[in-house]
Amino acid sequence: MRGTQRLAATLLDGSGLRLLECLRLRAKDIDLESSAGWVPLPGGLDRKYPHAGQEWGWQWVFPGTRVHRDPVSGRGWRHHLHESSVQRAVTEAVRRSGIAKKASCHTFRHSFATHLLESGYDIRTVQELLGHRSVRTTMIYTHVLNRGGLGVRSPADDL
Repeated sequence: MRGTQRLAATLLDGSGLRLLECLRLRAKDIDLESSAGWVPLPGGLDRKYPHAGQEWGWQWVFPGTRVHRDPVSGRGWRHHLHESSVQRAVTEAVRRSGIAKKASCHTFRHSFATHLLESGYDIRTVQELLGHRSVRTTMIYTHVLNRGGLGVRSPADDL
């Protein structure tokens, strides 16, 4: 993979974000310095703060390539990168790698959770990081660890 799609996939792998959570990141969600054009704001924020759509913090981290025109203001704006762009790039990378198992953008989220559990993080921490309401959802990842349902390590394992 290359370019923006590679960066997005790397972020998916290293953060456990869902694809649209990743693509909907705004600059204000991370610590960066730069500037960009205008973006539409959620809700009525554009009426309350008419120039906020030009502020760096509201810009998409992964902007789309197509410029749209706002019918009211006439301003050009970009939406975030479309998810199908990253999905196609991941699918092609999996195909080229020769991996026989099915893998998708969501596989990175599963991999993130599994790696955390393998590294000794407790199930509640993983639950919170993934945003699961129920720990039962997070418990699914313990099945691949081959350490029993709780993923408990004995102190003797470190001897």
